[in-house]
Amino acid sequence: MTVEEALNRAAALCAASECCPADILKRLQRWELNAKEQASVMGKLQSEGFLDEQRFARCFALEKIRFNKWGRRKVAQALWAKQIDQRTIDEVLNAIDPEEYLHVLRPLMKSKSRSIRANSDYEQQMKLTRFALSRGFSFNEIKACIAVPDEMNIDDED
Repeated sequence: MTVEEALNRAAALCAASECCPADILKRLQRWELNAKEQASVMGKLQSEGFLDEQRFARCFALEKIRFNKWGRRKVAQALWAKQIDQRTIDEVLNAIDPEEYLHVLRPLMKSKSRSIRANSDYEQQMKLTRFALSRGFSFNEIKACIAVPDEMNIDDED
Protein backbone atom coordinates (compact mmCIF):
# COMPACT_ATOMS: atom_id res chain seq x y z
CA MET A 1 0.00 0.00 0.00
CA THR A 2 1.29 3.44 -0.84
CA VAL A 3 1.53 6.29 1.63
CA GLU A 4 -1.23 8.19 -0.19
CA GLU A 5 -3.60 5.19 -0.07
CA ALA A 6 -2.83 4.66 3.62
CA LEU A 7 -3.47 8.32 4.34
CA ASN A 8 -6.81 8.23 2.51
CA ARG A 9 -7.93 5.03 4.23
CA ALA A 10 -6.86 6.27 7.67
CA ALA A 11 -8.57 9.63 7.08
CA ALA A 12 -11.76 7.82 6.08
CA LEU A 13 -11.62 5.75 9.27
CA CYS A 14 -11.08 8.84 11.40
CA ALA A 15 -13.85 10.73 9.61
CA ALA A 16 -16.33 7.89 10.22
CA SER A 17 -15.73 7.78 13.98
CA GLU A 18 -13.33 9.04 16.64
CA CYS A 19 -10.18 6.94 16.52
CA CYS A 20 -7.41 6.38 18.99
CA PRO A 21 -3.97 7.36 17.65
CA ALA A 22 -2.52 4.04 18.86
CA ASP A 23 -5.19 2.11 16.91
CA ILE A 24 -4.43 4.02 13.71
CA LEU A 25 -0.72 3.42 14.21
CA LYS A 26 -1.38 -0.32 14.56
CA ARG A 27 -3.31 -0.27 11.30
CA LEU A 28 -0.48 1.53 9.56
CA GLN A 29 1.91 -1.13 10.81
CA ARG A 30 -0.45 -3.85 9.60
CA TRP A 31 -0.49 -2.15 6.20
CA GLU A 32 3.31 -2.62 6.22
CA LEU A 33 4.35 1.03 6.10
CA ASN A 34 7.83 1.74 7.41
CA ALA A 35 8.39 3.97 10.47
CA LYS A 36 9.08 7.10 8.41
CA GLU A 37 5.90 6.65 6.37
CA GLN A 38 3.88 5.94 9.52
CA ALA A 39 5.16 9.14 11.13
CA SER A 40 4.31 11.08 7.98
CA VAL A 41 0.74 9.75 7.83
CA MET A 42 0.19 10.28 11.58
CA GLY A 43 1.53 13.84 11.34
CA LYS A 44 -0.79 14.68 8.45
CA LEU A 45 -3.80 13.16 10.20
CA GLN A 46 -3.09 15.19 13.34
CA SER A 47 -2.36 18.43 11.51
CA GLU A 48 -5.56 18.14 9.48
CA GLY A 49 -7.65 17.45 12.59
CA PHE A 50 -8.53 13.83 11.86
CA LEU A 51 -6.70 12.59 14.97
CA ASP A 52 -6.85 14.28 18.34
CA GLU A 53 -5.99 12.31 21.48
CA GLN A 54 -7.82 14.75 23.79
CA ARG A 55 -10.99 14.68 21.69
CA PHE A 56 -10.89 10.88 21.45
CA ALA A 57 -10.43 10.49 25.20
CA ARG A 58 -13.29 12.89 25.96
CA CYS A 59 -15.70 11.12 23.56
CA PHE A 60 -14.63 7.67 24.74
CA ALA A 61 -15.09 8.54 28.41
CA LEU A 62 -18.52 10.13 27.95
CA GLU A 63 -19.72 7.24 25.79
CA LYS A 64 -18.58 4.60 28.27
CA ILE A 65 -20.09 6.44 31.23
CA ARG A 66 -23.43 7.26 29.60
CA PHE A 67 -24.10 4.15 27.56
CA ASN A 68 -22.04 1.37 29.15
CA LYS A 69 -22.54 2.68 32.72
CA TRP A 70 -18.83 2.51 33.55
CA GLY A 71 -17.18 4.30 36.43
CA ARG A 72 -14.12 6.55 36.27
CA ARG A 73 -11.69 3.79 37.24
CA LYS A 74 -12.81 1.44 34.49
CA VAL A 75 -12.74 4.26 31.93
CA ALA A 76 -9.25 5.28 33.08
CA GLN A 77 -8.05 1.70 32.73
CA ALA A 78 -9.51 1.40 29.23
CA LEU A 79 -7.92 4.70 28.15
CA TRP A 80 -4.58 3.58 29.59
CA ALA A 81 -4.90 0.34 27.58
CA LYS A 82 -5.37 2.49 24.47
CA GLN A 83 -2.06 4.22 25.29
CA ILE A 84 -3.58 7.61 26.09
CA ASP A 85 -1.32 9.96 28.06
CA GLN A 86 -2.03 9.91 31.82
CA ARG A 87 -2.33 13.71 31.97
CA THR A 88 -5.01 13.58 29.26
CA ILE A 89 -6.85 10.82 31.14
CA ASP A 90 -6.82 12.88 34.33
CA GLU A 91 -8.06 16.02 32.54
CA VAL A 92 -10.91 14.16 30.84
CA LEU A 93 -12.06 12.37 33.99
CA ASN A 94 -11.89 15.54 36.09
CA ALA A 95 -14.07 17.34 33.53
CA ILE A 96 -16.96 14.91 34.01
CA ASP A 97 -19.94 16.52 35.71
CA PRO A 98 -20.41 14.89 39.16
CA GLU A 99 -24.20 15.14 38.95
CA GLU A 100 -24.29 13.40 35.59
CA TYR A 101 -21.92 10.78 36.94
CA LEU A 102 -24.17 10.04 39.92
CA HIS A 103 -27.18 10.11 37.59
CA VAL A 104 -25.60 7.04 35.98
CA LEU A 105 -24.72 5.26 39.23
CA ARG A 106 -28.02 5.64 41.09
CA PRO A 107 -30.31 3.99 38.50
CA LEU A 108 -27.68 1.32 37.88
CA MET A 109 -27.61 0.40 41.56
CA LYS A 110 -31.39 0.64 41.82
CA SER A 111 -31.92 -1.80 38.97
CA LYS A 112 -29.26 -4.16 40.29
CA SER A 113 -30.75 -4.10 43.81
CA ARG A 114 -33.99 -5.52 42.39
CA SER A 115 -32.22 -8.60 41.06
CA ILE A 116 -30.02 -9.31 44.09
CA ARG A 117 -31.08 -12.10 46.40
CA ALA A 118 -29.73 -11.64 49.88
CA ASN A 119 -30.56 -12.88 53.38
CA SER A 120 -29.88 -9.54 55.05
CA ASP A 121 -29.50 -5.84 54.27
CA TYR A 122 -25.79 -6.13 54.96
CA GLU A 123 -25.39 -8.93 52.41
CA GLN A 124 -27.37 -6.95 49.83
CA GLN A 125 -25.21 -3.86 50.39
CA MET A 126 -22.04 -5.94 49.99
CA LYS A 127 -23.31 -7.46 46.74
CA LEU A 128 -24.31 -4.02 45.46
CA THR A 129 -20.93 -2.61 46.45
CA ARG A 130 -19.07 -5.44 44.73
CA PHE A 131 -21.13 -4.94 41.58
CA ALA A 132 -20.53 -1.17 41.47
CA LEU A 133 -16.81 -1.61 42.17
CA SER A 134 -16.60 -4.02 39.23
CA ARG A 135 -18.14 -1.29 37.07
CA GLY A 136 -15.33 1.09 38.06
CA PHE A 137 -17.05 3.33 40.58
CA SER A 138 -15.18 4.40 43.71
CA PHE A 139 -16.12 3.14 47.14
CA ASN A 140 -17.05 6.64 48.38
CA GLU A 141 -19.49 7.18 45.49
CA ILE A 142 -21.05 3.77 46.07
CA LYS A 143 -21.30 4.38 49.81
CA ALA A 144 -23.01 7.72 49.18
CA CYS A 145 -25.62 6.08 46.95
CA ILE A 146 -26.26 3.22 49.38
CA ALA A 147 -26.47 5.60 52.35
CA VAL A 148 -29.28 7.56 50.69
CA PRO A 149 -31.96 4.92 50.08
CA ASP A 150 -34.65 7.56 49.46
CA GLU A 151 -32.96 8.63 46.23
CA MET A 152 -32.74 5.04 45.07
CA ASN A 153 -36.50 4.65 45.45
CA ILE A 154 -37.29 7.72 43.35
CA ASP A 155 -38.24 6.81 39.81
CA ASP A 156 -35.98 8.51 37.28
CA GLU A 157 -37.27 10.01 34.05
CA ASP A 158 -35.26 7.56 31.92
